[in-house]
Amino acid sequence: MSLAIPIMSHASPIRSFFVWIGGLTLILIVLLGAGLFLTPYGPAEADFLNRLATPSVSHWFGTDHLGRDIATRLLFGTFWSLGLSLMIATIGLVIGTVIGLIAALSGRGGDYALMRLTDSFFAFPELIAAVTVAGLFGPSTLNLVIALSVVSWMKFTRLARSLAVALSECDFVIQARLNGLNRWQILWRHLLPNVIPSLLVLWTNSWSRTILAVSGLSFLGFGVQPPQAEWGAMLLDGKPYMQSAPHVMIFPGIAVLISVLLINLAGDLLRDLLADPR
Repeated sequence: MSLAIPIMSHASPIRSFFVWIGGLTLILIVLLGAGLFLTPYGPAEADFLNRLATPSVSHWFGTDHLGRDIATRLLFGTFWSLGLSLMIATIGLVIGTVIGLIAALSGRGGDYALMRLTDSFFAFPELIAAVTVAGLFGPSTLNLVIALSVVSWMKFTRLARSLAVALSECDFVIQARLNGLNRWQILWRHLLPNVIPSLLVLWTNSWSRTILAVSGLSFLGFGVQPPQAEWGAMLLDGKPYMQSAPHVMIFPGIAVLISVLLINLAGDLLRDLLADPR
């Protein structure tokens, strides 16, 4: 996904993007709310007489190895898979943006120190570093959030810093300095509003990647723990039954696929809107 976006007025594209995301989120919430109120099953409600049942009228997506309704667990799993990944991606956005902008304005020494710190975190692959952190602290939802947050901010730092350095040479920033604004006023009034659009494009990409990371760590046993209905954990539960009851893994996999696809499409839409507001 290209992040080369020209500097321009971003108000209209950003507004269109949030309208699109807001509409998608509202539809999702309505569907989830309707499903959660209409489903007669609980996410942890076992029915051992209907273990590994195939999709039917009573169980639209079938049941798992404990007889739990897969459709209900997918609905509840949305709050874990999408909610956790959204929180982690937003944490990375905030931390990375703050560090990147501070690096751009802190002079040569501060810039060098902060960027070398960022490079040191980049030295380790994200998923391997997250598995290491989660393994050190033990498997739990909190440790999953900490592990992925630790490795999610560096790309935002690099982008924010590079954009802020480029913007510092623009005429409107130079004019702000001549008008007596200090560096923090310039950061808040001029740099931050102009770097946020590009960071939002990266944020959508980070959100989709984090969904895969959350599901992947849960599939490895380092993430959300049973009996919580997280999509990666559901894939792990269904792994032994892939040949005899493939639907136990197919539907959680489709949920991950569709979520990542929709979020990436939202990011592509924002990129296109910013590149050509017409």
